[in-house]
Amino acid sequence: MSDELIVEQIQIGPMQNFTYIVGSKRTREVAIVDPAWDIGELVEQINTKDYKLTAALVTHYHPDHCGGSFGGHDVEGVADLLETNPVKIYAHKAEADGVKRVTGISESDMVRVESGDDLKLGDISIEFLHTPGHTPGSQCFRIKNTLVSGDTLFINGCGRVDLPGSSSEDMYHSIQKLGSLPDDTLLLPGHNYAHVPNATLAETKKVNTYMNVKDLKTWKLFMGD
Repeated sequence: MSDELIVEQIQIGPMQNFTYIVGSKRTREVAIVDPAWDIGELVEQINTKDYKLTAALVTHYHPDHCGGSFGGHDVEGVADLLETNPVKIYAHKAEADGVKRVTGISESDMVRVESGDDLKLGDISIEFLHTPGHTPGSQCFRIKNTLVSGDTLFINGCGRVDLPGSSSEDMYHSIQKLGSLPDDTLLLPGHNYAHVPNATLAETKKVNTYMNVKDLKTWKLFMGD
């Protein structure tokens, strides 16, 4: 991991979610990825280390990653963050309306991004990668040789593709896209579902069957399509 790079992995909430703080050690500028469940605790961690929060990045619109209501529960998220930290919320353009719908934030709170766009934080550049499948606008964030993958790719699996807006075929192509990144890329998933909280892509390929399916026909058989 780069000496210039701040990367903090924080498990939070009852669904074993991971929130991430990423940024530049030189300038102390950071972005928070998928802030949810306990915004006060997350902001306290940022303030205690004298980081400067400049952006919030959302992998997808499910409430356990960005806040909102589901299953009869209200989850804290980006709307609560904006009350004390008025930063822009970065979502893929295909996901932005979903984020607005579930969180209640406004268009003026958001930045709609496309795959290949990047965000500069001091010496650090965060690249946005569109990885549909779990949701139409799911995205991952690549920072040097680190990949924050949300619910697209887990160490032992991938995100569900049986939900509204999901696509098994899109997920196949997204996993192929991520699998083409260098093997020493550090995978930081959206949930702590595996025997380890993070792993390189080389290590992940040894245990993740989904990453080793090499053609769409086999994938569809594998997924029961």
